[in-house]
Amino acid sequence: MRALCFLLLGLATATPHLAFAQMKLPSKTAPGAAETRYFTAIDGLMDGNADVILKEIRQGKTVTAATLDVCYPVAKGSDRKDRFVASLTVSGQNLTGTAQSLGDKLPVTIKLLRKPAGDTFEFRGQITIGQSVTEVTSTDNSDLSEKEFLDNQTSDDGITPAPKDFTDVPPDSFGVRVKLDAALDFLKSLKGEAVEVGLSSLSVSCDALRAGEQTINLTADPERTAALIAKAKAMPGVVAAGWTSGSVEMDRTIRFAAADWRDGDKINKDKIASAISAVLARTLAAKATGAEWNGNTGRLKLAFKRPSPVYPPLALTQSIEVSALVSPDKPGATDRLMLWISSPLITTADEGTGAKLNLSEESTGDEEGGEPKNDNGSVEALAKEFKGQRWDADKSVWK
Repeated sequence: MRALCFLLLGLATATPHLAFAQMKLPSKTAPGAAETRYFTAIDGLMDGNADVILKEIRQGKTVTAATLDVCYPVAKGSDRKDRFVASLTVSGQNLTGTAQSLGDKLPVTIKLLRKPAGDTFEFRGQITIGQSVTEVTSTDNSDLSEKEFLDNQTSDDGITPAPKDFTDVPPDSFGVRVKLDAALDFLKSLKGEAVEVGLSSLSVSCDALRAGEQTINLTADPERTAALIAKAKAMPGVVAAGWTSGSVEMDRTIRFAAADWRDGDKINKDKIASAISAVLARTLAAKATGAEWNGNTGRLKLAFKRPSPVYPPLALTQSIEVSALVSPDKPGATDRLMLWISSPLITTADEGTGAKLNLSEESTGDEEGGEPKNDNGSVEALAKEFKGQRWDADKSVWK
């Protein structure tokens, strides 16, 4: 699909360039009938590219009204977006109009010449935003029907308000969709809260600017996510809240009876950490050197050390880190828990006495500097220790 593409290159520079490109689709509307057509833009993202929607109302081949909606980076390479929407005056082949950008309140002037060229269209002219003038030169452009345009606008924020369990969505990751004018107050309410906010979700996309809503991605201890989601739903401006995608891999997850691993209604984290550490020390042939629970995310970080097999006379040391997450296996009341562990992260250093050998980590495709191909059956060993089940990805059931 070729979409109308405005390349607002270098909006902060003196001589930017703007180009159009759209998909070619025939009109099925009867001759002379009023219809709505769109030239749709792809998101330009970096280098000053713009996301553009030009909407036209036509009576036959004559344009009777037009609206130009442009979302663009505020500066070359910037993640922050601004946007303007201008109602255009139609005079023959000329489209003109003025507006003000919604974010930075810059004056906008549009002067475009729209010229049919067979089954396609040419656009030439200028768009001025503040002091920055963008030259428009674009040929071979086609349009979309209103149905095709609306079909392309559907999007999924990935929020699952009430998952049946935590096999499709992880227990620690959730999203909150909030109206833009309420987003700042919502984010301020998270200050001091034991929760982590996804930095990338703070950038307001062109889709968010047009929808007037932004999705904030968060991570918290699985024992608190349900309460945090309920709290978010009650806040002003929040449209939706629920669990969303994360980093938990089901092939490294086990499910087991909760009874022996709880103190009342709370997970006995010390007991679980001790059991995991003992199993991994055995499977990794390493000495446990630390275990720490993250108060924000509820993740457990385990540390181990063992002699490096690389050049034994040097007596180098391998340091191993493994992350773990334990949670109920589904929202609400349940008598089972889930445990996920990461692949081991292994680094090597000279920790001997006296002068040290400085080593640089290089990925070998096996254990050193990256994820190992084989962690010595750690997940299976944990399943036996906890009398748990593994996930069958082919059948999508616990086995």
